[in-house]
Parts: sequence; C-alpha cells; structure tokens
Amino acid sequence: MSKLKQDLRPLGDPKSWANSAGTYISGQAFIDGADAMAIDMERKWGAGRLRLLVSSELREKFDRQRFLFNAAIWHGDLEAVRLQSERMTKAWRALDGAAEAAQALPLSPLVWELALTDGTVVAIVRNPEDARAVRVEGRQVVTYDLEELGRMLEVYNEVTKVKEAFPGATVTQLRRQSISDPLDQIRDAKDLDQPLDDMVPIFS
Repeated sequence: MSKLKQDLRPLGDPKSWANSAGTYISGQAFIDGADAMAIDMERKWGAGRLRLLVSSELREKFDRQRFLFNAAIWHGDLEAVRLQSERMTKAWRALDGAAEAAQALPLSPLVWELALTDGTVVAIVRNPEDARAVRVEGRQVVTYDLEELGRMLEVYNEVTKVKEAFPGATVTQLRRQSISDPLDQIRDAKDLDQPLDDMVPIFS
C-alpha cells in the first residue's frame, strides 16, 4: 500500500482554514473584513496610492503585513487567517491616520480610479478640466474623460476587426514610469525568509 502523496498546492495542507465548509465560511469572513477596509481606503485615497503617501518605514511595515496576510490565506490555519486579517485591518488604519496627519489630499470626488492587472491605474473624469484633479504620485496613471470613452466605444468594433485581421496581435506597454508593488514579485511564499527563486506559481 503506497503512502498518500502530500498535497503541496496552496490551501492543500490538511490544517488549512479552507478544508471544511465551516472553517471556510469563518476564514472568509475574516478575509472579507480586511478586504472591505482595503476597498474603503482605495475609494478614499485612490488605487495603490495610500502606501506611497507615508514614510518608507511605515510602508515597509505595511508591505510586510500584506505579505503575512497573503501567506496566511494560502498556507495558514483558521487562527492564522483571523490574526493576520485583524492585523491587516489595523495596518490600513495606520496608513490612513499617517496620511491624514501628513495632510495628504484624498482622491478628488471628480475622479474615479480603477487598477488594471498590470498595475496601471485608469482615472476617469467627466471632462478635460476635471483631469487636473488627477493625482499621480509615483503611479502609472492613464486618464480618460467621458468624451474620449465615448469615441473609444464607437471605434471598438473597428479595433476588434483589426485584431481579427492580425491574429496574435497584442497591445504592449513600451515603458513604465511608476513605482511597482513589491508583492507582485512574490506570488506564493510561506515566510519572509523564503528565497525568491524557491516559489511556485499560485496557479499551476
């Protein structure tokens, strides 16, 4: 009789918080609380902007906490998820308080922001005048007003036809002048001392 092979996938540990319906519901409730705080902070300060408004020391502590939060989700038990979710919420509050104390300006109500998967921030405004309210601050921000979006929608079918005529054609970003999120390079890790070349993709 052969031994059962150890499941090395994220969430594959038998002690994982996600190994039963009950613990999954409990763990997800803690995660949702931290995620709700993140959403609130992005609505207030903009996509990926708040961590750039505080000191380097506080930013490092915040990024380490994000790492621990992510590691608990992928490798932790229910207690680890609870603890790191609560600490993540406190970390967001600490950044919010520090930014307010530094009298940083929150996101203008004239601007709506959306973060793309490559880290680019899309800022949507009503008109070119409102574009002056967009705050870049180290981020790669692309701004569109409603008239531009309308023209893009009108030519959408033409763009689709071009891509069909040239199979495999893609739109690429030639140069990026922004500050990258350090956790984008750490896709899956159990602890902060794990070498960067000793990680497996989350989706394999």
